[in-house]
Amino acid sequence: MKSRGEISSFLHALPAAAKLLVLAAAGTGLVLVGSLPVLAGAFLGTLILYWLAGISQQKAFQQLRPLLWLLVLLFVVQGFWQSWEIAGLVVLRISTLILLAAFVTLTTRTDALIAAVERALTPLRRFGVNPAKVGLAFSLALRFIPVIAQQANDIRDAQRARGLGANPVALALPLIVRTLRMASDVADAIDARSPYSDHSGDEGELPPRFVLEPNTSNARMSCNDAEPQLKT
Repeated sequence: MKSRGEISSFLHALPAAAKLLVLAAAGTGLVLVGSLPVLAGAFLGTLILYWLAGISQQKAFQQLRPLLWLLVLLFVVQGFWQSWEIAGLVVLRISTLILLAAFVTLTTRTDALIAAVERALTPLRRFGVNPAKVGLAFSLALRFIPVIAQQANDIRDAQRARGLGANPVALALPLIVRTLRMASDVADAIDARSPYSDHSGDEGELPPRFVLEPNTSNARMSCNDAEPQLKT
């Protein structure tokens, strides 16, 4: 059952795998295209997709707001070093890619995206790729992007309160320290809660884990060696 404020459209109902394939194809096409009118049409077409999905244009431009200063910088640098036409191509290409990627995440559930990535990586399991670990990495990245953005806003507010002004270095250093500390804490938490560690034994053999032996404290032993304790 959908909530009253939830936006739904036929674009929301499309499979996540199909959206990812279209996103990959569109990204490749945008990189190869060097025509300013074509890129401008792709940008407008992306905005039409937002309209068809029932997403406001304000919400669409919010996806570009965090990188607005970078887009302006790229436009100015490319314009002076090469040409203003190339500058427009670069900015339109990056802006369209950002809007398309954001459109996929806005119209697709996170669990569906992760499941599609894991299914796509399943054939690579024979080469040592673990789809579950890659899916976990994707889910953590999607989860912590807004967390890092919120931390950046908190640091910026604290700097304003201290009268430091807009200092990029003063913002970047504490943000990097907080992000690394948070990544370390999350890694420790995942490792502590994971019942199995990496195992290179034969297929079908249970990997080692921590179990408790009777009348002892913590002891590391294999699941295959642990005899079941029957209660009478």
